[in-house]
Amino acid sequence: MADQVASHYAGGNDIVAAIAESLRKAGKDMDKLTTADLGTVDEFHIRGRQATLELARSLNLTPESHVLDIGCGLGGPARTLVETYHCRVTGIDLTPEFCDAAAALCDWVGLSDQVSFRQGDATALPFDDSMFDAAMTIHVAMNIARKDLVYAEARRVLKPGARFGVYDVLQGEGGEVLYPVPWAREKSISHLATPDEMKSLLTKAGFKILEVQDSTEEGQRWFEAMAARMAAGAVPAVTFQSFLGNDFPQMARNQVANLRDRRIRTVTYICQA
Repeated sequence: MADQVASHYAGGNDIVAAIAESLRKAGKDMDKLTTADLGTVDEFHIRGRQATLELARSLNLTPESHVLDIGCGLGGPARTLVETYHCRVTGIDLTPEFCDAAAALCDWVGLSDQVSFRQGDATALPFDDSMFDAAMTIHVAMNIARKDLVYAEARRVLKPGARFGVYDVLQGEGGEVLYPVPWAREKSISHLATPDEMKSLLTKAGFKILEVQDSTEEGQRWFEAMAARMAAGAVPAVTFQSFLGNDFPQMARNQVANLRDRRIRTVTYICQA
């Protein structure tokens, strides 16, 4: 199953080369890139950088904080935290190609000293107990059946009293998910929890839930705007299509329907270890 998930995200292309080529075609100077130039591809979740900043505001971060990003993808949220809070971030992801690409993108924007990436499994984190001052996971657990292990591992590696932010896609009340979607082309690698199940999973892992925020309506508007831009041909220089492939427009249309019909919900949980 892990191989299937990694293959879904890795696609058939060299991710770094595909992103670099798209940036050059858009007239970007590769020696003067900023995180803003990467924003349409490296914040690979609903509502992008805005959602990352909303989550981060509840994590009590300082320049001395060492943050773990579980399921870091291309490293966009990690770079956002470093730029905003001047903290240190370690990212871990199942997909080796994502880890390699995340490191390359950090080099491009001059943030390699504060961010590092490791390939690994969220259900068995390769870190010592009580190692991190905060942790986050953004749109990751949809592909993981054993969420109990993910949250138990997050609790293990956090210092006592540390904050854990979870922003994920959950199963809604509107029926089965329409596929393909950005995290799965078919049901076998999709494992959505309901809001009630999430609360149980997090508390059983030893977390105290401090705040719950449902952003489904905002997510629906965000994806509607994206789908409209794509339909009108106004596609940014670099998009998720760079690594997900040519069926990404169908994924975007399905996400609009899934959110509109409440087949899925987007919910944030701020927890304390």
